[in-house]
Amino acid sequence: MFIQTWLLPFSLLAVATIVAFPLSRYLAWIMDGKYHPLPVFGWFEKRFNTGPQNWKQYAGSLLLFNTVLYVFGFLILALQPWLPLNPDGKTMLAPSTIFNSVASFMTNTDLQHYAGDQQLSNFSQIFFGITNLFISAAIGLSALVAIIRALRSDPSMGNFFLDIWRVVVYLFIPLAFVFALIFMQQGSPMTFQSSYQVATLEGVKPQTIVVGPVAAFEAMKMLGTNGGGFYGMNSAHPYENPTAVSNFFNTLAMMIFPFALVLMYGRMLNQKKHSMVIFIVMLSLMASTIIWTICFDTLQPNPGLTAHEERTYTITNPTLSFGKQPMILPMVAGLPVDQHLGNLEGKEMRFGTSAGATFAALTTDVTCGAVNAEADSLNPISTLSPMTGMWLNCFFGGKGVGMINMLLFIILGIFLAGMMVGRSPEYLGKKITAREVKLAILALLIHPFMVLMPTGLFAATVWGQNAVSNPGPHGLSQIVYQFSSASANNGSAFDGLGVTYGFYNNPNPAPEAVAWDIATGLVIIFSRFLPIIAPIAMAAFLGAKRSSPFGRGTLRVDTATFGFLLLGTIIIIGGLLFLPVGVLGPIAEQFGPIPFGG
Repeated sequence: MFIQTWLLPFSLLAVATIVAFPLSRYLAWIMDGKYHPLPVFGWFEKRFNTGPQNWKQYAGSLLLFNTVLYVFGFLILALQPWLPLNPDGKTMLAPSTIFNSVASFMTNTDLQHYAGDQQLSNFSQIFFGITNLFISAAIGLSALVAIIRALRSDPSMGNFFLDIWRVVVYLFIPLAFVFALIFMQQGSPMTFQSSYQVATLEGVKPQTIVVGPVAAFEAMKMLGTNGGGFYGMNSAHPYENPTAVSNFFNTLAMMIFPFALVLMYGRMLNQKKHSMVIFIVMLSLMASTIIWTICFDTLQPNPGLTAHEERTYTITNPTLSFGKQPMILPMVAGLPVDQHLGNLEGKEMRFGTSAGATFAALTTDVTCGAVNAEADSLNPISTLSPMTGMWLNCFFGGKGVGMINMLLFIILGIFLAGMMVGRSPEYLGKKITAREVKLAILALLIHPFMVLMPTGLFAATVWGQNAVSNPGPHGLSQIVYQFSSASANNGSAFDGLGVTYGFYNNPNPAPEAVAWDIATGLVIIFSRFLPIIAPIAMAAFLGAKRSSPFGRGTLRVDTATFGFLLLGTIIIIGGLLFLPVGVLGPIAEQFGPIPFGG
């Protein structure tokens, strides 16, 4: 049982760490432009390279590029009924769903208020879906590289368009090709055919089997930590994730770039020991989320199926003289279900008993959002793990943005340490002043603001109350998970939440789908660009300063002391920001007076 449970997660951590070292060297080599391109690639690079850019020009190019990407994606989905590769005659999505989907895929979030196999044609899957899987992933990575150049005081931040070219052509395409071959060999479809009509055993009417370029979609979905599924079932679908082998490579694919980028950060800054300290802190936090999820889900039964004795508790009732009303819960008989393998609700057993819990933790730690099990079915207390991965958003995180978020914690931690000892804080020999701290705090606080404010609004109105599938703490968890996923650019969800409108001519959409489309779409946009632009400006201001000589009072950033300082900063600040909503949701549900809080 021990090997069956723990072999998969620790094998994944070990293999991803091993792969990260050579991949980080290759990443630094490519992004520093030390390669010699083939003539045809060199011709394209000259056209893309519009010259050196300062931070304002780089940020402006990033925003302009995303604007064009948004318009392109909106047109693809709006014109779907009239575009090719649509033999099944799929119509147009609802306008609010198009807005949400384009914002989501453009920002590497890939939160889906639709089911791809039911509502997108193969043309949309390729030119909207796969295209965004490559490009949106490249944007975050390029932003990190620009920040690194600023911190090492390069004359410019590079060129945004050239960086996008390098990431897509030299990094993503080769690796995506390899992983797509693996998924094809394991059984994922790779075809322009849209569907097959297959005779069933009953022989009453044929079954429609939806296919398409699934292997190509799946490869970049995972490598880019995108997460949007070709099918509504995402990585639990037997075509997206056919076997235990494909599940291992699916999970590994979403880990390798986030791991490697931390080490690339140290290589490009010539601060390898510093990046190793950061890597160890991130790895420790990631391992703790995996252990937590497995211990409280894989190794625990589903409380909803176990027996409960009669219990008494009180609730507040101001109409009574003492203000309290006793409540008696009758005994609940357990169901005759063997739960020696833990909570199996919503799990796909083709991958192994702990695969669902492992994937649930990792997919939010690296802001991927793909799922191979139903997050809504996890034991309540175990959902704290994926939620924490989204709330803190720096347990490796996505490509580029995870390390950017960690940089914000680094600046804040060093600033606090400097204030406690009465010394001017420094990072990489540069003085940290009020301007850098303000930008770091702005970038950090936008995330909890974009999670907690709409959560409170929707929990208090019919927008949320009509959408939840369970009242009480679980309903609150559904709401907070949705906005956490949107703000963290993650994309996973508690699928019990009614947020799907579907086609524009759908006579029975979810009652509050439009409100959810618009709200999460706006959260996605604001939570993507402000936490990228502010750190770019912060790095530019910091890098423009003169380096201070290293002294006895300088805080070293390559020691265990710094590692514990960084770890404490993340845990304490994250706890202060999100612990209350965690108590009201998963914790209250787990320890409530009746199974799952009632």
